[in-house]
Amino acid sequence: MADIFTQGAAGCTPGGVETADIDLERDLFLRSLLRELAGTLEKVVGLSEASGYISVVGGTIGEQIDTSYRRALAVDRLTKAQVRDVLVDLKRRIQGDFYVIEEREDCIILGNRTCPFGAFVEGRPSLCMMTSNVFGAITAQNLGYARVEIDAAIARGNTECRILVHLRPSEPVEPNAREYFRMEE
Repeated sequence: MADIFTQGAAGCTPGGVETADIDLERDLFLRSLLRELAGTLEKVVGLSEASGYISVVGGTIGEQIDTSYRRALAVDRLTKAQVRDVLVDLKRRIQGDFYVIEEREDCIILGNRTCPFGAFVEGRPSLCMMTSNVFGAITAQNLGYARVEIDAAIARGNTECRILVHLRPSEPVEPNAREYFRMEE
């Protein structure tokens, strides 16, 4: 991804800096900041460690989102159906396009056609830890356990994402899966 803050074809207009044709606003800036932060971490400490750092942030964000949904729905714990709906809804609210592919007793399989990070996620697979940890934190806190496996990811060059949220422990745990457990409140 080249320079994302591009100057428009017209260049600087007679009105000065304030009216210059620059594609820059808060959302674009923040997504660019996250992309560059993830890229720097991946280069400096490696993909695995960068994913670890981002997972810590994702877990905290997941806890906050879980609390917000439980408060809004006036429940102590979300049901499995509510967890499924929350996972899809939270991504919709941040401009992702997640949907349920399949739901089984022990697994929810989700797809995604549009990453909330947009093109900024391309080549930054460590950012997928935000999804893994948000989904894992919400699911485990409400249902007791989650194992999140990202089978396919736009960040890795796939056309869509495919996320498996396992609801029961099993052996062996796939190398690309992460386990989450309920934290006592």
